[in-house]
This record gives sequence, C-alpha cells and structure tokens, in this order.
Amino acid sequence: MDSLAVLWLLLLSSASMSALQLVAPDPKTLILPQGDKVDLDCKFMLDPEDTGTLDIEWSLVASDTQQTDQQILTFAGDKTYTMYDELKGRVHFVSLDPKSGDASIEIINLKQSDSGTYQCKVKKVPGVASKRITLSVLVKPAKTRCYVEGSQEIGRDFSLKCESKDGTTPLTYTWQKISGQDKNSPPVPLDATTGVLPVKNASKEYSGTYRCLSHNRVGSDECLLILNVAPPSNVAGKIAGAVIGTLLGLILLALIIFCCCRKQKEKKYEKEVQHEIREDVAPPKSRNSTARSYIGSNHSSLGSLSPSNMEGYSKAQYNKIPSEEFERPPSHAPNSVPSKVAGPNLSRMGAIPVMIPAQNKDGSVV
Repeated sequence: MDSLAVLWLLLLSSASMSALQLVAPDPKTLILPQGDKVDLDCKFMLDPEDTGTLDIEWSLVASDTQQTDQQILTFAGDKTYTMYDELKGRVHFVSLDPKSGDASIEIINLKQSDSGTYQCKVKKVPGVASKRITLSVLVKPAKTRCYVEGSQEIGRDFSLKCESKDGTTPLTYTWQKISGQDKNSPPVPLDATTGVLPVKNASKEYSGTYRCLSHNRVGSDECLLILNVAPPSNVAGKIAGAVIGTLLGLILLALIIFCCCRKQKEKKYEKEVQHEIREDVAPPKSRNSTARSYIGSNHSSLGSLSPSNMEGYSKAQYNKIPSEEFERPPSHAPNSVPSKVAGPNLSRMGAIPVMIPAQNKDGSVV
C-alpha cells in the first residue's frame, strides 16, 4: 500500500510540473509614489495538455474575508473587459496579445486608493495558476515650510521648526547648516519625527542659512531658513514709542471729530437764522391794498356824516384837494357850481358825492 501511494504522488508531481506555470515572479510587495506608474508582472507558460479556453483575470483582493474580491481586468474569448470603475482608463494589458504568455498589466497615474493586494489568475483547462502582488502607493513630502519660533536675539532660547503639509507618514526631518560659521559642523540634536531644532542661549555664531530635509519611503522635500541672531532690542523704547504713537493717533482722531461736529453746528445755526429772518419780515403792502384802505376809511367817515355837519366836511374835503387840480386861469374856469366840479375828483379819491342845497347870503335855504 505504501509503494502505491508513493507512486501516485510521483505521478501527480510530474503532472503538475508539465501543467500551466507562472514564470519569473516579481517581489511580493511594491512601494511607489502617487502619480507614478507600475507594471504588475504575470507571465505564464502553457502545457500541450492545456487545451481549454484561455482565461486571464486580474482582481483586487478584499481586505475583509467577508467581502468578495473586486474584478479589475479580464481577458476571455480574445476580448478584454475592464470591470473596475476606479481604474477605467488607467489600467491595461502590457502585451497587445495576452495569449502569447504575458498577462502583465500596467496602472498609470497611481493614487493612494490604488493600494492593495492584486491577484493574477491564468486558467486554461486543465491548467490553473495564480499569484498575488501587494502594492503600496504613498504621497511624497511636499509644501515643506521652515520658520523660527521665538525671538532671534543673543542669549535667548528659540526653536527652528520644519513641517510638510503633504506626505504619507511616517515623515522624518533633518536639519543642516549650509552657510555661516561652522557650517560643516554636525547638526544640533533634534526630534526627527517633529522637525523641531531647539537653540539654547543663542549667540551670533548661530546666524547663517539652514536647510531642512523631510523624507519618507518614496521621496523627499526641503526648505531653507536664514537665521540672523542680533543683540537684544530696546523693548522699553519700542513700547513707549507705540504708546505715544497711539495717543497721538487718538488726539488727531478727536480733533477731526470735533471739527466735523463744529462745522455741522455752524451749518445748522445758519439755516435756523435764515429761517427766522424769513418769518419776521412782513410782506410788502401793494398800492391796491393802500388805496383800498384809504377808500374804506373815507367811506366810513362819510357814512357817519349828518346833514348838520355835512357842510363842514365838504369844506374840509375841498381844502384837502391839491390846489393844482383847481388853480386854472380865470378865462378857463367853468361857471358851474363848485360842488359839481369837485364831484369827479372826490369820487376818484373814494368820496361819495353829496348834493348840498343852495343857500342865500343870510343862510336861508333857497
């Protein structure tokens, strides 16, 4: 029984040696930067006994065993099918004819989301073979910034800091002095994971140009910093100057506000005075109103006359008539009764004509 079992195993091993095989396997893990491209190798050899239809399948192995693998690229029936939307337009077979024995694929413009385990499976009945490749896509350090935290003065403590905004962790930092005194001296011990370079009791010799290098497994980036350690400045003088400048600014602002308010008050006062003058000045009397008032007064005076005082009133009225109205040459003086001559003039002046009875010289009525 033992000899039969050994013989059976030998037959199986010889059959597997002559079946479909994958050749020249690449490293199991690849680490590349984002934006680069990668070739995932999958070359195979067929056996004369492999007479079935050739099928090539690339898939992204699920990280969770409870999930199914995601098919990426398939070659079947002399046609290629792209199954994974995230890689559409970025993945293709390296060979134009995968049947020739090269099932390798190329992925361009790599992204961090492309990281994972990829499986190549070649099947041609009765032969079947597969392999897995792990791909890690990392981001290079970028946008590295250098700056000083603290006062760059002699005798002071401050820190040189370096940080990259982009880059897959872990990132490490290295400082180096590239100009100034002792530029080739070994750098001061620093925390390589944070990029902080502390400086204690600074002196003038620390002045110079420094370079910080940040790097990870796929790339590096750098920044430069010029450090100038100077003597302590007159802090009290600066504070006093700032206070005086602030006070002068406040005084100037107050003067401007005062002038504006005063100007507004003057404009308001001028408007009020002009308005009061317009209200106090009486409107001018017209000639018509004067004439009417004179005529009205004459009417009232005539209305209060009685027959007894009518003669005296008429004489008084005649005496008030301008002499130039009646002083005419004797040859042209009319023979009419004076009352008739004065009538038109009195009516023109607003008086009411009154008929006075004729009297004799002794005063009796005719």
